[in-house]
Amino acid sequence: MKVKYTRYTILFGLFVLLFSSCKTETEAKVVSTEIDQEYYRPNYHFTPENNWMNDPNGMFYLNGKYHLYFQHYPDDNVWGPMHWGHAISEDLINFEEQQIALYPDDLGLIFSGSAVVDYDNTSGFGVDGKVPVVAIYTYHNMDGEKRGDIDFQTQGIAYSLDEGMTWTKYAENPVISNPGIKDFRDPKVFWDQRNSKWIMSLAAGNKIMFYSSENLKAWKFESDFGELKGEHGGVWECPDLFPMKVEGLDEEKWVLLVSINPSGPNGGSATQYFIGDFDGSTFTLDKNFNKQLEKNTAVWLDYGRDNYAGVTWSNLPQDDGRNLFIGWMSNWDYARDTPTYKWRSTMTIPRELILLKKDESYLVRSRPVRELKNFVSKEKNKDVITPRDFQTLFSDNTIDFEKLSFSLTMTELKNEAYSINLYNAYGDTLKLGLNNKEKFIFLDRTKSGKVNFSDKFAPSISKVHIEGEFNLIELEVVLDKTSIEVFINDGEIVLTELFFPNSPLDSISISSNDDTFQLRDVSIREFNFN
Repeated sequence: MKVKYTRYTILFGLFVLLFSSCKTETEAKVVSTEIDQEYYRPNYHFTPENNWMNDPNGMFYLNGKYHLYFQHYPDDNVWGPMHWGHAISEDLINFEEQQIALYPDDLGLIFSGSAVVDYDNTSGFGVDGKVPVVAIYTYHNMDGEKRGDIDFQTQGIAYSLDEGMTWTKYAENPVISNPGIKDFRDPKVFWDQRNSKWIMSLAAGNKIMFYSSENLKAWKFESDFGELKGEHGGVWECPDLFPMKVEGLDEEKWVLLVSINPSGPNGGSATQYFIGDFDGSTFTLDKNFNKQLEKNTAVWLDYGRDNYAGVTWSNLPQDDGRNLFIGWMSNWDYARDTPTYKWRSTMTIPRELILLKKDESYLVRSRPVRELKNFVSKEKNKDVITPRDFQTLFSDNTIDFEKLSFSLTMTELKNEAYSINLYNAYGDTLKLGLNNKEKFIFLDRTKSGKVNFSDKFAPSISKVHIEGEFNLIELEVVLDKTSIEVFINDGEIVLTELFFPNSPLDSISISSNDDTFQLRDVSIREFNFN
């Protein structure tokens, strides 16, 4: 269970540190260290209690619990020999960390992968009526990598008979040997109901390889995809293939998520996606989506700098009907350098992915999961409001910007720039908005507080280039202590980024040379997670 520190806790701690004459110098340093260690821990985004975390792994739902495994180095706050950490939630918001699930062994470190619930016991791991959960992951052999071998990554499996709490590795690992590809990793597996077999998507350098199996042990290569499609300025990683119903239509398409590092739209790590059809063997790109790729090179799930390696939960109930996603809220450009020390790295808020048909092609929307609204403790709503009154709406001193979301629609926009500014008395400022003159949406953390820990953290403003002029824009913003997630036009465009202010942001304003635009459907929601 992670400890949560509010701004009042921190201020009290500083007061004690400065004014208590009863404490020795050593005792004061202990208090200071505790404050510094927890200062940037989020209020409601998952972080490990201690040390390093990166990719989400092995996510599945079973008997009312959402399981989240993750790349974890338990002995230091920078990347090291990878384990699978584990956390569980019953509400998709509050995750409680568990004991480490998978440890490295003689075959290698435990890199990213997935997990499935094997109801029919195709694996044969189930005994005494217990349904096995099977994890599929990459073995990374460090000795082989150091020798210069090319085949140092293979795929292994493990099984659990207690719903993911403890694991037994398969005695005959690896189940897929390396075919001579240096980057050969991150298996994501699902049960293909139509063809009665398991399908694996596997990142292989600059493409995705698809395998099939009847028992999760013996795997057959089916096909590959992607060598000439999408962005290729870095290594492809963390694929995820799944079907989705098109919103409002009696139509189904397949979505393939592919993370890439580097060469994201604003630098470093990011996740692109492809839409097409899958026949149980081959993924074929939709022809209209292919035209979109020819025009834009890649289509991005998130244009911010801090949403990477995200995948979806398996085994969600049919009556739920959602595709639920979570990503690693960091970027390999600076992940090892962020100013947190007891722990390092955060997950995004879980999101629902929705497939939309638009202009004869398709796009994936992202929305914060509806469960987040269950924690709203205060809410303010206005149908129509001026920009000045919007600032006044936030002027209540009890509003906590570190546990907050707000949404609004900006209407009657002109050929001007519009900026929503979040700031504090120390001059730390975070800006987001629309520039209709130069045709881009932006998120600017260049002056948001601590930015100098890496020259790649805030070298420029993050931008999403747009076609034409927006006469209105819908925004939903989710704020935590050190993160902002911006969902634009019902999640058609998303930007997710970290920031590290010197003091909590506590004020907001809207600026523009245009003084005639209006704000509609304004909602401010503050959360309580106690």
